[in-house]
Amino acid sequence: MNHKIFLGLFLGITLACGVPDKKAQAPIPEVSVLDVSVSDLPIYATYVGQAYGLADVQIRARVQGLITGMYFEEGTYVKSGQLLYAIDDLPYKAKVAEAEGKLADAATELSRAKSDLARVKPLVEANALSKRDLDAANAAVGAAQGRVKAANANLDNANIQLGFCKVTAPISGLIGISSLRTGDLVNTMNTQALNVISDLSKIRVRFPISENDYLHYVEKLKSASASNKNKVNVSIYLSDGSLYKYPGAFNLANREIDPTTGSLMIEVLVDNPDREIRPGQYIKVKFPSELMENVITVPQRAVTQLQNLYQVTILGDSNKVVNKMVKTGPRIGEQWVITEGLKPGDKVVLLGNKMIRPNTVVKPIMVVKDSALSK
Repeated sequence: MNHKIFLGLFLGITLACGVPDKKAQAPIPEVSVLDVSVSDLPIYATYVGQAYGLADVQIRARVQGLITGMYFEEGTYVKSGQLLYAIDDLPYKAKVAEAEGKLADAATELSRAKSDLARVKPLVEANALSKRDLDAANAAVGAAQGRVKAANANLDNANIQLGFCKVTAPISGLIGISSLRTGDLVNTMNTQALNVISDLSKIRVRFPISENDYLHYVEKLKSASASNKNKVNVSIYLSDGSLYKYPGAFNLANREIDPTTGSLMIEVLVDNPDREIRPGQYIKVKFPSELMENVITVPQRAVTQLQNLYQVTILGDSNKVVNKMVKTGPRIGEQWVITEGLKPGDKVVLLGNKMIRPNTVVKPIMVVKDSALSK
């Protein structure tokens, strides 16, 4: 009898423990859900280039001599026509004086020749002298005029050489560190520039593209409208990865493909009013190279890869999650192009919980595509 009582108590406790408690059931998991839609997707090309000033003018000496003065502050802005360097001008002043003397001699000879011609003419008319004497007098005047012209040219050249002793700024811009100082000897055979002035109001960014890329862009331009050809904005990124606040615009392409590298040099022009970009900086340029039309994209984190197979999870009937095999295209930024397996109106689940299995009932939270991509 005692055994029966003990067995009954045991079964009663077991049954009581086996009854599920409705309050202890797991809550329905919340998942982010994205509506599938068709849109146009731009594909971007990225290249690394180097910055140049709108003009980078080398300052060179055009005469030989010692530098006697520097009249600017290195690393500052100078104005066009401003005196930069002075070169010893004493030898060139002497050449000017010599040229002036030769011009005076030539002018005196011309005056004498004209006087002789004036005396010969009436004598020839009076038959006191022959016509040969008149021709000789006219020839003497012509020769004297030629010597005057040559002397004037020599004087002009001497003055030009003297003017080269003062080196002025050919453009307005930022001047760099001088390669030569006061007391150094300069000459026209020296390949080293005295300095460089850069106009930084705009920056030229040059970068090479491959020959294949060039041919690809040419084909795209053929099919593009005239308005679209002129509206391509180029994003400029600095070496720290930050986006420069002024976009660039295509300026030109070189006339030839470099046979040693198989590349074509492209130039982009960028406004630089704050003179933030300096020549020599490495710049990353990014621009839309083509447009994929009417494509379906989903965030990359919504795609699961199993070797060569790809699948996404979609929201099925009764809010149950269902795995679906898809075919993928290229990855563009944080998006993955889906070529087969999805259609507009499907709801892709952005699974954050890997423990959610197929046919699990979930609570969908709709998100927009932009917010989904930013996470």
